[in-house]
Order: sequence, then C-alpha cells, then structure tokens
Amino acid sequence: MAKPKRKLTSAQKREKAQFMTIFINGKQKRVRRPVLIDGLDPDEFILRNADSIALHQDGLWECIAAAEQGDIAFTDANDADCFGHSG
Repeated sequence: MAKPKRKLTSAQKREKAQFMTIFINGKQKRVRRPVLIDGLDPDEFILRNADSIALHQDGLWECIAAAEQGDIAFTDANDADCFGHSG
C-alpha cells in the first residue's frame, strides 16, 4: 500500500511558486517565473509611474523628455528604448 501524501511546508510552497513548468522540444522544463510588478514588467512599471525626478536619480535621462511630454503610454517598455536594451 502506498504512503499517503504529506502537505508541503511553507518554505516548499514559496519555492514552488517561484517556478513554472514550460515545454521545450516536447520535454517539461522548470524555469523561474518572470518578475512582475502589478502585472507589468519592472521597466514598464517604472516608465509609467516615475516622475522626472525619479528618472533623473536612476540615470534614465532619455526618458525624462518623453515623460514630461506625457507620451509614456507604451504597450511595451522596449518601445521607449529608455533602458538601453532591445527586445
């Protein structure tokens, strides 16, 4: 007779929540979940919520002009090219 399953400890639950299972070439792989703040990528969250002072303190001077004009309504943080990385 098989042993009954035991409950996960709180530490095990936290670790399990950090990973997700995806399929690559027909095999299951565990990968870390992407970091999200309120459902947004951290770069996009900063662009949408930071004022010009916060952008200056973080060294994102390219984004200050766009933020002051009010056209920070990007659908993707990479559209702004403020973070110096593409795609």
